[in-house]
Amino acid sequence: MKAAASVSFFGEGGLLARVLPDYEERPAQRRFSEAVGSVLRDGGLLLAEAGTGTGKTLAYLLPAVELGRRVVVSTGTKNLQEQLVDKDLPLLARALGRDLSVAVMKGRGNYLCLLRYRSFGQAGSFRRLDEVPLFRAVESWAPTTATGDRAEVDDLPDSVDFWREISAASENCIGQSCPDFDPCWVTRMRQRALEADIVVVNHHLLCADLAVKDGSYGHVIPPYDTVILDEAHLLEDVATQYFGVQVSSHRVEELARDVERELKAAKLDAREVHAELDAVRLRADHLFKMLSRGTGRRLAPGWLTSRLAEEAKALLLRLEGLRTAILVVPEHGEALTGLAGRAQALEAELAFVLAAEDDAHVYFVETRGRGVFLKATPIDVSERLRELLFDHVRAAVLTSATLAVDGGFTYVKDRLGIEATDELLLPSPFRYEEQAVLYVPRRMPEPLSPDFVDRAAEEVVRLVATSRGRAFVLFTSHANMNAVAERVAGRIEYPMLIQGEAPKAALLEMFRDVPVHPGRRALRHRLLLARGRRGGGAALLRDHRQAALRLPRRPGGVSADRPPPQPREQPLRRVPGAGGDPHAQAGAGTAHPLGEGPRNPRRARQPPDAEALRPALPGEPPPGPPRPRAERRRRVLPRAGGCFVAPCALRGSELSRLARASAPLAHSEWARTTAGRSFDEERSENGKRTSSA
Repeated sequence: MKAAASVSFFGEGGLLARVLPDYEERPAQRRFSEAVGSVLRDGGLLLAEAGTGTGKTLAYLLPAVELGRRVVVSTGTKNLQEQLVDKDLPLLARALGRDLSVAVMKGRGNYLCLLRYRSFGQAGSFRRLDEVPLFRAVESWAPTTATGDRAEVDDLPDSVDFWREISAASENCIGQSCPDFDPCWVTRMRQRALEADIVVVNHHLLCADLAVKDGSYGHVIPPYDTVILDEAHLLEDVATQYFGVQVSSHRVEELARDVERELKAAKLDAREVHAELDAVRLRADHLFKMLSRGTGRRLAPGWLTSRLAEEAKALLLRLEGLRTAILVVPEHGEALTGLAGRAQALEAELAFVLAAEDDAHVYFVETRGRGVFLKATPIDVSERLRELLFDHVRAAVLTSATLAVDGGFTYVKDRLGIEATDELLLPSPFRYEEQAVLYVPRRMPEPLSPDFVDRAAEEVVRLVATSRGRAFVLFTSHANMNAVAERVAGRIEYPMLIQGEAPKAALLEMFRDVPVHPGRRALRHRLLLARGRRGGGAALLRDHRQAALRLPRRPGGVSADRPPPQPREQPLRRVPGAGGDPHAQAGAGTAHPLGEGPRNPRRARQPPDAEALRPALPGEPPPGPPRPRAERRRRVLPRAGGCFVAPCALRGSELSRLARASAPLAHSEWARTTAGRSFDEERSENGKRTSSA
């Protein structure tokens, strides 16, 4: 986009100001939009970090809609995807005074499968009786929906069990042989995308499309040569997860249950199939029980004991027996043929993980709840991303609020296998050292300690009372979230919302501020508990006067949902800018056997001893003798129980009250001098960071 056009849109009195009350011009937004427009028009790859509050989405959407060719916009989460479609693109259309050609594509599991929906209605069963009314709501919605997207059902929780039974997930699909292929909601979604100029997807669907292309099976997303990747810092994680292999006890049971349901719906008497199902369940139960004793263990060639090898071989044979038994059933139909294919795929993937022979992957066992998971995670996805994505597009924009490391993009370029033709770093317009409060509680138990959840719940109760609700508590563990919710319930006077109890959009709507009249908003004094990772909750608080409390994952990326990792055995390659030390890469985000370690070296840095800088809170024991400096720097962050952040929109009086009540770090001498210096440097003339706080 040319400078004159961006000024006429983003400038004071411009098109955007005419439709957006209380509009304030942001020079960084206009600069970012011009850089995006240049790359989209002339080709190339732009890496751009723009701080929170820059207005990135409108800045890249404007040149995308003006380009005149199909542009795929991929986001890291469905939340941002829905924000683009429901808020940003309609705002852009009003500002431009014309309709936009837009289509949204989500993963297949978000859409209703007409065939499985009918089958479930005939022969399905509920694990929990409280889900029956929810299914009745789906029955009322299904005949009237225009998209088949489950997000339209307001009261359908994300965690509802029966949705998996009726969704159009890829493992359930039988393709063009399905009698409902033409009216299928996934087919219609793809048709709308073929006709659109802007196609909004998420990174998971983008990686699914890349995998389909890699297997020469066509494509999921319509052909494109221009792509914008928002929240690009999440792309490597999603690709690592998607291109890996996972076999679990849940997956075996789901296969068995689906086979039973299809046999019942088709009214087939298949005793051999039922016998094989019983054998599969028995062998799977034996194998996964034995594997659960070694949770957290790294796997290597030859790791199987003789007993494990015997059980594994027996399960593999029974899966093959199940596939054969299904295929010999007379008039078994396409649905059962698809289930036979699922059994074959499960057998092949189980054999791959158990062998643990491909040194391009990391293999491990973990337990989550009642499930046991065998996983193979690729160590490096840069080559696949380059070959499948970046080598096939003429123009690409990668942007995020946290994309650079130490003021540059060397790290992300190495991890994604890309070379940029243009790079841009823009600071946030917010003055965090003046507009936010940071609080780190001292002498919290280690996150691995059994007392950690109790102490964390106490902190939540006290801080929520101080903020009068209006608080968003972000966890990195479902187990910790549920445990804290149980301990907090009944101890606070504000309504509590918990992720999973309702759709995310419905929870956010209940949590957000309520417009009273133009220019004024009333606050809803509520508490929202949710799970997110690597800053994923920040976007949920956008434009809202709320407080945020983040509880940490256990040291090394381990949470209550994940066991401690075993040390790496594979050699680490050197990373440019890592000082020649290959182990710097391990701390900087090499694929972790049990999840992610600190992927950004900037985030792993630790301030001076936070405990020595803050006075004791009421009721806390006096601090002990100071630890040696080396030990303080090594342990201060793992010991910290979380951080309490009051964003800039809080009133000054409330900010002061929070500061007095929680004695935050932001009011210590270290926080004032260090934060002030780093943010002044961020606002330097060239707009580039020269250091990180």
